[in-house]
Amino acid sequence: MADEGFTHPRLAAIYDAVEPDRGDLDAYVRMVEEFGARRVLDIGCGTGVFALLLAGRGIEVVGVDPALASLDVARGKPGSERVRWIHGVASELPPLHVDLVTMTANVAQQIVEADAWRETLRGAYTALRPGGRLVFETRDPARRAWEEWHREASYAVTDVPGVGAVESWVEVIGVDGQLVTFRWSYVFAADGRTLTSDSTLRFRERGEVEAELVARGLVVEEVRDAPDRPGKELVFVARRP
Repeated sequence: MADEGFTHPRLAAIYDAVEPDRGDLDAYVRMVEEFGARRVLDIGCGTGVFALLLAGRGIEVVGVDPALASLDVARGKPGSERVRWIHGVASELPPLHVDLVTMTANVAQQIVEADAWRETLRGAYTALRPGGRLVFETRDPARRAWEEWHREASYAVTDVPGVGAVESWVEVIGVDGQLVTFRWSYVFAADGRTLTSDSTLRFRERGEVEAELVARGLVVEEVRDAPDRPGKELVFVARRP
């Protein structure tokens, strides 16, 4: 299940405005070029920022996401007709034959259930052509990133066009082993309404991720450092033989 931040129409509509910095996608664009990918499947495409970025470069893109409200935002953007949008999950895709599968930002960690994670990796494998690659990132659990997720560090006021001022902040509400649950709060100045979105991420160890990839038939080529967050992220590159 997707979080309220992606499924609630009012929150999905402001997502891009309150999360404007997508410099993390530059590394993925470079990997598309590095691997010569012409057909890309973006799992957890959300509001379509990355999918549309690639489509604008002439790449054939399929974007899949379980959050219909986010897909509605994506479909309403200029150039959206160049992307094939699918409402659903990676384990239930139609036949594809792509060069690269991506899961950007927190997508991989948001798939917290073991069965769902295995089915996602299986879906990625099935969608890839032989020799195609799966690329995704996870936060290094040793860095304990959640300790920096609190109101004082995250509070912001964003002037959203057509909506008005929106206050937002995040707070951790629970840590249970690998699972970290946190709550985003949004206050709309126009009517004073407050909406919240609870999210849970699974902080998997590197060895655990590599073992799951191998178990799904993929070859782990390398684990890179995220250039935009050095020392904090693990970027996995796996290939279908």
